[in-house]
Amino acid sequence: MNTVQAVVLGLVQGVGEFLPISSSAHLVLTPWFFNWPDPGLTFDVALHLGTLVAVVAYFWRDLVEIVFDAITRPHSQSGRLLWYLAVASIPGAFFGMAFEQQAETVFRSPALIALTLTLMGVGLWWADRVGRKRRDIKDLGWTDSIIVGLSQALAIIPGVSRSGITMTAGLLRGMERETAARFSFLLSVPIIAGAALLKLKDLPLTAVNAPFVAGVLTAAVVGYLAIRFLLRYVRHGSYFLFAAYRFLLALAVLLVLWRRG
Repeated sequence: MNTVQAVVLGLVQGVGEFLPISSSAHLVLTPWFFNWPDPGLTFDVALHLGTLVAVVAYFWRDLVEIVFDAITRPHSQSGRLLWYLAVASIPGAFFGMAFEQQAETVFRSPALIALTLTLMGVGLWWADRVGRKRRDIKDLGWTDSIIVGLSQALAIIPGVSRSGITMTAGLLRGMERETAARFSFLLSVPIIAGAALLKLKDLPLTAVNAPFVAGVLTAAVVGYLAIRFLLRYVRHGSYFLFAAYRFLLALAVLLVLWRRG
């Protein structure tokens, strides 16, 4: 992989990880569209590190407050939020490890990705329409944590989107658009950190080269900007924009499949 490809994939990861359009689908489809080589484990680590830097850099004050309140005021809403996030992370971590092999093989079919992009686009659009959008972060409870956590387990399939499915579940639980996005982003910290740490142990130091660094930096900068954009956008805009994009991308995949026979 060269540096240009690394920057492109870093951009794809930074945008796709935090907007509800599926980073895993884009990371499969981008090399597939352009006939690039598989970036492999090394670059997967780079991309996860980049998006971890992005979300921690954006929410570091919130994360410090959540941990501090969990220790000093464990019965406060902010103190309980740490445990809500911990519980919500369990299903995703379990299914991620249980189906890791399938995620690297059978789940990477472009036809399957086109299907999941479409189905989740419909789900996101429908949840945005029917959700009551009244509940703030201070209104969250154990039921919300469990339901959003269970939904996150489906993100092992490319095209579902970790952020997309958790935002959809949040909207169906009556969360405001911004609250659903904020909870989804906070929930991404343990999942991304866990994925990065698991793969980092198999990474030789010699793999840290120019494309690796370019991927980390691009994913970090673009991911930070994507978080900032979405939290501002959903204050007044709907999630239909992202559902429509998913439909168009699915159509593009089907057209390429048809052209290639």
